[in-house]
This record gives sequence, C-alpha cells and structure tokens, in this order.
Amino acid sequence: MDGLTGGIPPLVDQHSHGAVHGDVGLGEFETRLAEAAGATGPAPPGTTFFDSRAGLAVRRWCPPLLGLEPHCAPVRYLARRRELGAYRAGRLLLRGAGIGTFLLESSASGGLTSPAELARAADGRAHEVVRLETLAARVADTAGGADLFLAHVAEALYAASGTATAFASGVASCDDAPPPAAEVRAAAGRWLRARRPGGTPGDPVLGRYLLWCAAATGLPVQLHCADPRRLTGFLRAMAGRGVDLVLLADPWHRRQAARLAAAFPHVYADVGARPEETLGEAPFGKLLFSTGARGLAELYVVAARLFVRAMERLMGDWVADGWCRAAEAGRIASLVAAGTARRIYRLDAATG
Repeated sequence: MDGLTGGIPPLVDQHSHGAVHGDVGLGEFETRLAEAAGATGPAPPGTTFFDSRAGLAVRRWCPPLLGLEPHCAPVRYLARRRELGAYRAGRLLLRGAGIGTFLLESSASGGLTSPAELARAADGRAHEVVRLETLAARVADTAGGADLFLAHVAEALYAASGTATAFASGVASCDDAPPPAAEVRAAAGRWLRARRPGGTPGDPVLGRYLLWCAAATGLPVQLHCADPRRLTGFLRAMAGRGVDLVLLADPWHRRQAARLAAAFPHVYADVGARPEETLGEAPFGKLLFSTGARGLAELYVVAARLFVRAMERLMGDWVADGWCRAAEAGRIASLVAAGTARRIYRLDAATG
C-alpha cells in the first residue's frame, strides 16, 4: 500500500461466492452488474447499469488488466473479454485483483467456481465456508421423516467441520438459548412436508437450531444479518464457548455490527470494501475485508481496489493529522486487510 511503511500483504477476502463459468454476454453481464449496484430488476429502457458506481468502477479498473485503456466503451470491453476467452480473462482479472486468499461460501445455485477452481484461476488459496441452509437442503434430498433428517444433519455438520473453514447462517434473529427439541422436530416436519426439491429451510426455528449446532463445532460462524442487533442474545450466549462469530450486516447496519464487535470479545464485523464507515466504531483487530463478489470476476477487482484506495486515503489522513505514524498505519491496514482473517479462520494452520 503506497505511503504506508511496509505495505500490506495480499488481501484475504473473507466472503464471496465465486465467478461464473464460460463467456458472459451483454445481457448476463448487465444482470450481474445490476446485482452489484443493488438493483432488483432490469435497467429502464435506454439506460444501462454501466451508468452506476459499480459500472464506473468496472470500467476504471478492469480494462487495463485485459490490455485495454481505462474507461473504454462497455461493448469494446466485453468484446475483448470474448476475444481472450472466459478462462483467460477470468485468470487475468482474478490475478490482478490483489487478493491472495478467498473464503468461498457454498451455494445451492450452480454455475459458479468451486474453491479449488477459484484458487487455480487466481493463483492463490481458497477455502470453503459451508452455508447451513444449503447443507440442510442436501440432507433433506435423501432424508425421510423429521427424526432421520435431524440425525443426518448432525452427522453432516460433524463431517463438514473437518474440512470447512467456517459455517455461514442467514438466520435473521436468535435468542440466548437453543429452541426446544419438540419445536425443532415440529419445524423440521413442516418444512419437509412443504418443501420442493432443492428448497432451503426458511423456518426461523429450524434456522436457529442449525446455528446452535454449527456453533457447537467450534468453527467460526459467519452471520448474514440485515440488522445484527436482533442477534444480540445469541452473541451474548456464545461468550466463553470458544467460537468466533463474524457479522456480515447489510451496508446500512455495518456501524451497528462494528459496535457489537467492540462489545463482545468473540464477535467480529465485516467492513466490505468501505473501511471508513466502521474503523471508528470498533478496535481495528475486530474488522475484516470482503468483496461479497458473486458471478463476475470483475467484482473481485473492483472491491479490492476500492478497499485499498479507501484505506490509503484514511490512513494517510490519520498520519497527516498525527493520529499515528506511517508504520502504525500500515499495521492497522494489514489487520483489516488480512491479519485478523488469518487469525480467526486459522488460515496459516489450514495452509501449513
């Protein structure tokens, strides 16, 4: 990192979903760019999602990695992407992102790179984060009744804990005690009877049960939560149990997540690519970078570039104002960029 003594190591992206296989046409590229821009539908007639902050960032940072000038026309960029071929273009983008390690969340939807495939393309390391709802759906595809399903879920969680780096949950709220066994069995039965093939559990009782079971394995658990304050009871109950919890809040609740990370020694908070929003709310060793990328290799590049430049500006201001020296600023940047993730996910042990 320019201007910071010692720089920072390659980034650890603590949350993403992988990149698509194969060439991407204009329509699919726009659709996936729309997701990154926060849109839920197609662009209005006569407009394009390249005219968004995400679109401008792609045009600024990605064309040079494919041998083009920054801000080239979208049609020219996509033509160059097709000319190189999906595999080579993806390799160039991922290897130019500055990310050395990826934590990839397993997904029920196909078509995205596995951890091994992403690691090869990026010439880095990748580790699996097992999504609890996806694991439950796989078990349900072969389970019979509720009792057999719950027994198989316990076995699957135990098996996954031996290979995965972390678990992930999408539960919206959770109390300070696991749900009663009778309620769990009833919820499992309701879901299995109403479930369509491949469907993931949406029952809050079943979601809380899966979360408590995952926490019992001792692996870190990522909590995808719109409002992290609704998990406060669970966070408090996990104190002293030897499990680290990472809050991945919606962007407008990241400050609250950082405050909860400051309040509990075993709780951490994701900053995405915007560290400036949270560095004032929690100790620096409680915050972690992620891209959240899904589908387009370009989204890894964009998030990494935005994070590094934001950190450069912020640390530069702190040094200029006398808050810290350049060497200390570099250490702070390294913690958020990679160091804390390497520690809580035990990445050095996993790769050693």
